[in-house]
Amino acid sequence: MIERRDIDKEFYMTTTTIPPKGPRIPAAATAGVHTTPAANPHVRKWIEECVELCKPDNIYYCNGSPEERQALFEQGVSDGTFTRLNQKKLPGSYLHRSNPNDVARSEHQTFICTPSADMAGVTNNWLETKAAYNKLRPLLDGCMRGRTMYVIPFVMGPIGSPLARVGVELSDSLYVAVSMGIMTRMGDVAWRQLGDSDDFTKCLHSILDCNPDRRYICHFPLDNTIWSVGSGYGGNALLGKKCLALRIASFLGHQQGWMAEHMLLMGATAPGGEKTYVAGAFPSSCGKTNFAMLIPPEKYQKQGWRITTVGDDIVWMWIDEKTGRLRAINPEAGYFGVVPGTNERTNPNAMAAMGHDTIFTNVALLPDGDVWWEGKTKQPPPRCIDWMGKEWTPASGTKAAHPNSRFTAPANNNPAIDPAWDDPAGVEVAAIVFGGRRSRSIPLVYQAFNWLHGVYMGATLGSETTAAATGQVGVVRRDPMAMLPFIGYNVRDYFVHWMRMRKRMVDCPRIFHVNWFRKDAEGNYLWPGYGENMRVLKWIIDRSHGRAYAKETMLGWMPKAGDVDLDGLNMSAAQFEALQAVDVDEFKAEILSQEELFLKLAGDLPKEFIFQRELLIARV
Repeated sequence: MIERRDIDKEFYMTTTTIPPKGPRIPAAATAGVHTTPAANPHVRKWIEECVELCKPDNIYYCNGSPEERQALFEQGVSDGTFTRLNQKKLPGSYLHRSNPNDVARSEHQTFICTPSADMAGVTNNWLETKAAYNKLRPLLDGCMRGRTMYVIPFVMGPIGSPLARVGVELSDSLYVAVSMGIMTRMGDVAWRQLGDSDDFTKCLHSILDCNPDRRYICHFPLDNTIWSVGSGYGGNALLGKKCLALRIASFLGHQQGWMAEHMLLMGATAPGGEKTYVAGAFPSSCGKTNFAMLIPPEKYQKQGWRITTVGDDIVWMWIDEKTGRLRAINPEAGYFGVVPGTNERTNPNAMAAMGHDTIFTNVALLPDGDVWWEGKTKQPPPRCIDWMGKEWTPASGTKAAHPNSRFTAPANNNPAIDPAWDDPAGVEVAAIVFGGRRSRSIPLVYQAFNWLHGVYMGATLGSETTAAATGQVGVVRRDPMAMLPFIGYNVRDYFVHWMRMRKRMVDCPRIFHVNWFRKDAEGNYLWPGYGENMRVLKWIIDRSHGRAYAKETMLGWMPKAGDVDLDGLNMSAAQFEALQAVDVDEFKAEILSQEELFLKLAGDLPKEFIFQRELLIARV
């Protein structure tokens, strides 16, 4: 138990922003823990090579047990990596602060490393394979002297799934070790899944000195290898997440005939018991987690509607050979969600998920050991310690929590977790929804005419940038399928792969586009969003099952005001039609701005996209 006086003392003493070099694991952490090297000869050989390169003082093999997790947290508290939070309010939870220069994905320092630039394509930063290894080896040479190398075996995907992938991450970050224990199926289970096979992703990570000038996140798809140096931020350092589950997996999916996508996966159970699974692609900070954990309005709950979460960020999909339909799994075992703006009104399920056994990163620390971020409560606290470890008050003129502050929590914490979330057989996908953050031009919802039109719609997806990635905020960026930073090979081949998948499907999912963020001339949101998105989701589900009406428009099939339930909303039919309206002149400008990506592709643009673009122009 942490008493109030201890918290207050810690509150005024907490100023560390950069944790010390990697700690030695105390005896308590290794007592009774399986710490012998992996029996797999391929893994052993690779680890020996990395140890020779990095020269750690200690090697610790993670086994994924609850006892190990607690011992690692205790070590992190003692060396400053973690701050223990109020265990009455947030049992099993801790605060971590990253380096202030290391708070988001470093897309400009992320590389696809292949023999030729054409394999990486125009949307990726490219390094030639040998040149990349030669650049990183001197940085990694001796990088773990005085530190512990954590050997982190993990599985992406439910154990036994046909798509489950084994990886092994070697890292000098205690934060990475415990976070991977939340985000993946980590520990001895991975050794059992791998057996004697050499088919595992080799992940090597070192924070180095967290110098942005020496930060590289390099992917070697032909070698099934990831090397990341100079960053401790989750998206750059938890190598099972974006690096393996999207960049490497998308390449493997292209080679093997399946898909790795930056998508949520949710289940919707209707009053009669019919269950529909919907996948959704939204750029980061565009409401993806909120949609995945949607709580229907009270009237829908009383009718018997229930929404469950399979996953909130990444989906792996393949075609069922027996049915010819698309099936999907969530490869992750936890959530790494953005917290600013999250509260009991916007996302009660997320608040419940982070209520215990959670790592909070770059949020504010309250005097009683609780955490706070902008949007958690209507009124800010009178004082706290901000995300950089400095005393903060509302008069400080800065954010108490970083705009990209995060929570890392086990998927099982979600009270709305879907019963099939860990099913190796996956779930059948009936609809795919694309959505971005657009304040103008784009209507609330519309449906693609067919799969090819839907692929074009996803390929031209635009969204206003957010704090989840470094760079300017609020600029419209073309983000194909919300995958722009995560396609691990040539985007040309990625588009072709989407179109080829259709040829193997007996009945493909219906494809939709949504925009929860449209504003009026005064800057007010036109749609209430959050739980009210259930109204749009119901139309999407009904359309997927061939039940709902829609009118043909120049963009696609659209609902009329009477086709979407507005009962209980402070919205008239005229207001809904205004929300759905498309200004022809504005959309002409939208079409022109889509050329940003197409001009990059030049002669490599698939001919199907040229046809779809010409059809769209003709309709406009």
